[in-house]
Amino acid sequence: MASFISHTSIDCHDAFALSEWWRMTLGYETDPADPNRPGDDECPISDPDTGHTLLFLQVGDHVLPDKRIHFDLRPRERTQHAETTWLLEHGATVVADRRGIYGPGSGWTVMADPEGNHFCVLRSPDELASLRAGSGTA
Repeated sequence: MASFISHTSIDCHDAFALSEWWRMTLGYETDPADPNRPGDDECPISDPDTGHTLLFLQVGDHVLPDKRIHFDLRPRERTQHAETTWLLEHGATVVADRRGIYGPGSGWTVMADPEGNHFCVLRSPDELASLRAGSGTA
């Protein structure tokens, strides 16, 4: 089974300011339980009708990468590891393995499609539910 796009990520210098600009422009909303604040490294905004999410990621480097927009995928049925393996078997390459970056169960895998476009593979919804059930957090 295929993956689905969890959200579209945008690398930028000021995640809060850019998310606010796009929030106003698109009529998207922030999560009232976790509002975006100046200085936040990650600022998501979502369409109230469709749920589509844009995630603005603050890049500390003075030079932004050439590829500033990428998809973040969640496997529909496989685990993150199994999806990464399947994608490798079908022509993707690993750019950076960030699994476990914030401890067990955290992180993502940065991959590239056959033409070099970057995307990330996140944990599946089932893996997220297991983490929440086991530890109370995601």
